[in-house]
Amino acid sequence: MLFHLFILIILSDFFINGAIGDAGGSVDDHLEKGKKYLATGQLVDALSEFHLAIDGDPKNYVAYFRRAAVYLGMGKSKSALPDLNKVIELKPDFFAARMQRGNLLLKQGDFDEAKLDFENILTSDASNSEARSQFEITTKLIQTVKEAKNAYAKQDYTKNIELLSAIIEHCPWAITLREQRADSYLKSGDYTKAVSDLKATAKLIPDNTQAFLKISQLLYTMGDADDSLTNIRECLKLDADHKECHSHYTKVKKLAKQLESIRDGISQSNWKECLDKANQVLKLSSDPSSHAFIYRAHSSLCTCMSRGKSPAKDTITKCTEVLDTYHTSDAELLVSRAEAYILNEEYDLALADFQRAHDTEDSNRVNDGIKRVQKLIKQSKKRDYYKILGVRRSANKAEILKAYRKLAIKWHPDKYEGERKLAIKWHPDKYEGEDKKKAEKMFIDIAAAKEVLTDQEKRAKFDAGDDPLDAEEQAQQHNPFQGFNPFGSGNGQGYTFRFHFN
Repeated sequence: MLFHLFILIILSDFFINGAIGDAGGSVDDHLEKGKKYLATGQLVDALSEFHLAIDGDPKNYVAYFRRAAVYLGMGKSKSALPDLNKVIELKPDFFAARMQRGNLLLKQGDFDEAKLDFENILTSDASNSEARSQFEITTKLIQTVKEAKNAYAKQDYTKNIELLSAIIEHCPWAITLREQRADSYLKSGDYTKAVSDLKATAKLIPDNTQAFLKISQLLYTMGDADDSLTNIRECLKLDADHKECHSHYTKVKKLAKQLESIRDGISQSNWKECLDKANQVLKLSSDPSSHAFIYRAHSSLCTCMSRGKSPAKDTITKCTEVLDTYHTSDAELLVSRAEAYILNEEYDLALADFQRAHDTEDSNRVNDGIKRVQKLIKQSKKRDYYKILGVRRSANKAEILKAYRKLAIKWHPDKYEGERKLAIKWHPDKYEGEDKKKAEKMFIDIAAAKEVLTDQEKRAKFDAGDDPLDAEEQAQQHNPFQGFNPFGSGNGQGYTFRFHFN
């Protein structure tokens, strides 16, 4: 860019015909210094020199032209345009300035004015290829603008967007065109691209409070509280007393704080905090534009109920309500419901949810979930330690031990009068036939269930679908009674029998 502008200045010197020298010694010095600074990319210093040159000679068109070049190099086209206007006012036949102005006007979408500049050059120099090319482009764009307006009038927003996009490639600073395209994006339901266009207009128009307000409101509707808050703050920076911006800011700030608390609750496994804040979001999100936040709050309730091991049926109800109400296949919701189905021992339904989630999210958690449920389905056809003790899959250690004690009492005819008496009463050698087999299975299963479910590592393996005792039993490398033989040698002699209640 700088190189291009410097070359433009060098070439323009050819047309200046001594105007620099005529401006006076001090002005000439400032112009030369400014040109040197520009050549080395020192734009601020170059700008200062050209300011001084103009102060010394307000009618020196060369100074205005070079200052315009610096403004363009700094990306300040709006500042460059008045200087180019001044150059043409002072020297109408200075075609380098007229060409530069035509290009600027074209980029701003001022097609008629740009076309006049290119025509003016061609009138004097019909062989000017650059002016000819820009003139033809401008003529075509004027026709395309008409077509875009017709498409919009017919509510063909897709066509309107297509045409405007082709125009904006040539006119990136055309505010009106970007606003029109943003409107078509909105009517097409593409809020993200509408926001992108509006952000561009906010930068192109100074103190554009309305643009920042509209952007913030759109982001709010999209469910992006953080970005909405950032943009509404920009509005208040421009006008601290802006009533609409202040009102929207208050609403978004409260909501953003609650959403942050939900994220913190999930990251810290504080499920009560997550549930409380999600319910607060539902109370705050009462207006129609809060649809996305209402969905997020319900989704968070589903997730936190599932991860917090709330009653499985309640979790399934909540997750199903969200999935059905919003007609969504959100992987997070499906995974959360699948985990609740696992707790409720509905493995086929859990597998269906994981497989459905896989359609939209091919991740480790979904793939691992599918494998885990498949193992649980296979495991359910064997012995289930939770069912043996009659406890939920979410039961804690105290609940497991309590269930274990109750089973011992339940199966002891005398309501459990001590470990040895229970052992003697229930020793398999006292039974014959089917009763003996039942007693053997009872002792093995109860002891194995207690061993697995009170050991954190073994329980984790079992919950993942692997029986930590199965392979060891098959290999005869593990005795589930850990060091005692409840059945002795078969002749009623030489056995040790213990129950461990802690």
